[in-house]
Amino acid sequence: MLEGKPLADKMRPDTLQDYIGQSRAVGQETLLRSLLETNEIPSLILWGPPGCGKTTLAHIIANNSKKHSIRFVTLSATNAKTNDVRDVIKQAQNEKSFFKRKTILFIDEIHRFNKSQQDTFLPHVECGTITLIGATTENPSFQVNAALLSRCRVIVLEKLPVEAMVTILMRAINSLGIHVAGASRSTDPLSHSSNSSSEPSVFIEDKAVDTLAYLSDGDARIGLNGLQLAVLARLSSKKMFCKKSGQAYSPSRALITENDVKEGLQKSHILYDRAGEEHYNCISALHKSMRGSDASASLYWLARMLEGGEDPLYVARRLVRFASEDIGLADPSALPQAVAAYQGCHFIGMPECEVLLAQCVVYFARAPKSIEVYSAYNNVKACLRNHQGPLPPVPLHLRNAPTRLMKDLGYGKGYKYNPMYSEPVDQEYLPEELRGVDFFKQRRC
Repeated sequence: MLEGKPLADKMRPDTLQDYIGQSRAVGQETLLRSLLETNEIPSLILWGPPGCGKTTLAHIIANNSKKHSIRFVTLSATNAKTNDVRDVIKQAQNEKSFFKRKTILFIDEIHRFNKSQQDTFLPHVECGTITLIGATTENPSFQVNAALLSRCRVIVLEKLPVEAMVTILMRAINSLGIHVAGASRSTDPLSHSSNSSSEPSVFIEDKAVDTLAYLSDGDARIGLNGLQLAVLARLSSKKMFCKKSGQAYSPSRALITENDVKEGLQKSHILYDRAGEEHYNCISALHKSMRGSDASASLYWLARMLEGGEDPLYVARRLVRFASEDIGLADPSALPQAVAAYQGCHFIGMPECEVLLAQCVVYFARAPKSIEVYSAYNNVKACLRNHQGPLPPVPLHLRNAPTRLMKDLGYGKGYKYNPMYSEPVDQEYLPEELRGVDFFKQRRC
């Protein structure tokens, strides 16, 4: 069973009863579950991180649909063209016209289709020629046309919890005939009597199962394929060792350790997508943690981004903005700190510049906060946007008069040059209709 197809594909469940970890979306009392069980399937957008069960849920819907003589067609937006979509729709129209047969079209990675390609579905979803099910790892609010999105029910699938990952892994372990060597078992799992068959008795440490569940970060595909690779690697290395040492290979003994699992994963388990939803989630969390003066949380979100491959200059630019937006005049030195951090990142790059950003982030988290300037400027913008009619002219006494004509027209007349006065100067600087307005104290002019 270890050869051929990836273990994640072989272990894909066929029924909702075996579908694990998404009780909030398709639990016993949910509307979607009732619709699926009665085969009343609406157009859906399945949104969630990689390996959370989007394709599996579509696979279950496909199995159920075939039992009710409903066509289920699958396309992947990574390689399908517009003509492929049109061919499917044309066939769906024929099936509906001649045989009264429904068609469900599943589009994997639907966010990879551009606007014109997504528009192809719109009239056919509207009139019921096809029921569309799209799967995406990206926020459909940004990646799916608004008109198409309004005709679909968005189902949010979450990252699988560790408990669900353990259940999925144990199901695979049992199906492969692998034994779990836990604390309740013999301290030497290899001392178990070997099977009479030629198939090896493979053991896996209980701790290795937990480690794999944690490091998979809620991605069942990574967990199952990591398990498969760890087992194959252990069996292969055992064969190689016996061959080199001249010993007879015994297929009855193999132990999968925690280190084997870690090597099998061969990936960073940090979930982060520089161009996707997690990108915006993490920068928002960093911004709010600094605003809330939590230095530890600020460092955590910074590290999540940098270790996940984020461009340090992007983070540095956000810090420059934060310095004026959230700290402002409460600590005017914050802005030079942010600019220096940006320049330092530009000079030396990653990984050396990570400590520069860390220092800046901690400084900002500990700094006093003020949104006085930020709020006042927003008030000014609101005043300008809400103004009815032509904007008021610049008062004549504030205008520059570089020519004689402009002086004759009254430009600059009556202006009081402040440095020439020892006392405060009584002089208006706003247009006449805005006199008395204080943008630091009021929102409307």
